[in-house]
Amino acid sequence: MSLLVVGLSHRGAPIDVLERVVPAPEGVEKFLEEVVQCPRVAAAVVLATCNRVEVYAEVERFHGGVEQLTELLARRAGVTTAELTPYLYVRYEEGAVSHLFSVACGLDSMVVGETQILGQVKAALRTAQDAETVGSTLNAVFQHALRVGKRAHAETDLGRAGRSVVTAALERAARVLGDLTGRSALIVGAGSMAALAATTLRRDHDARVVIVNRTLERARRLAENVSGRAVAMSDLAVELPAADLVISCTGAVGTVLSGERLASAVAARAGAPLVVCDLALPRDVEPGAGDLAGVTLIDLESLAAGGGETSGAAASDIEAVRSIVAEEVAAFAASRRAAAAVPTVVALRTMAAEVVDAELRRLASRLPDLDETVRSEVEWTVRRVVDKLLHAPTIRVKELAEQPVETSYADALRTLFALDQATVEAVTNADPMRPVERPEPGEETTGVAS
Repeated sequence: MSLLVVGLSHRGAPIDVLERVVPAPEGVEKFLEEVVQCPRVAAAVVLATCNRVEVYAEVERFHGGVEQLTELLARRAGVTTAELTPYLYVRYEEGAVSHLFSVACGLDSMVVGETQILGQVKAALRTAQDAETVGSTLNAVFQHALRVGKRAHAETDLGRAGRSVVTAALERAARVLGDLTGRSALIVGAGSMAALAATTLRRDHDARVVIVNRTLERARRLAENVSGRAVAMSDLAVELPAADLVISCTGAVGTVLSGERLASAVAARAGAPLVVCDLALPRDVEPGAGDLAGVTLIDLESLAAGGGETSGAAASDIEAVRSIVAEEVAAFAASRRAAAAVPTVVALRTMAAEVVDAELRRLASRLPDLDETVRSEVEWTVRRVVDKLLHAPTIRVKELAEQPVETSYADALRTLFALDQATVEAVTNADPMRPVERPEPGEETTGVAS
């Protein structure tokens, strides 16, 4: 099996394409089922955020896997594979590992260095484990990616500034409204993105926050945490005219804020400007709303086009994290090569044990009256001799297997000792899978942009 990732992100795909492909949080498991139904795909993890969707898969054949995953994504987008292909990126084996490690560190995020993506990687792995679509290789590489992300943020200042898509949007809003201190903010949605927006506005700007959500109880819980006020979605039109800033980040499919509704709100504001931040994917706000007089629309597309505004990290920190990623990719590759030799070593020792048992049975049949003490001493001596003979080559083959060379020392060992390939494969397929690391208290896992 080989490792493959096929994806789209804010870096190369238009928002209108991304929003058709990215599944809602409750739809990820169904999407996973569709992925593993592809004949060439043996296991899969889907990483979906507000500005990316990536399918990590264990595939039998590279070209067949790419073709089938591209067709699946194209169907979701409602376009042909030829139309979608220019927006896709494909990474294979160590390239796929390097990409995931970079993503987990925040190097590939819209705001470079943001930390919410690490929680999203955890959530993606946990969802795949719950759906039983993750194989041993994907489980290992995602677990390693989580450790790499933590290491990057522990050993560098990447992400220390606390920048995110929310802070980038608020900085853009401040250019229109001026100081955001004391402003009235309407948050549409009650997920983790909404929580980050509400918390930031209260903590950094002492804003007056109102939470609007389809489930009023969720709105109330968030409002209590930020000393705000909660209202039902049916009261959205009533609350809009009083807001200086609207941040919409629901998981809804379809328009939440229409141009007509925003036009009515602006008319009631007697000329006071209204800034609307649409941080949802699919989009919550009707795209044409940005053309309304008195309305400034800030969305993911405009933030992605901001370039340096969303860098979020110093060049030295970025370079340091890239070095960490390269080091960890090499370490993962070495561990994978070493692991590939383990089934061969196990098979060799199994064969040796079978030979010893057969010879001891032959001895017992030829010398049935042999003293039990002597028999035990002979058995112990034979087994000890075999262990000593096998110790050095089995240790050495593991060490050599870690080296990045073309020679397969495991294959050489199989050939030299005429090992049964079926036995080696049986050991390989018995590899256990470790459970996912659980999020640390307070760490966001879903719904926050990467």
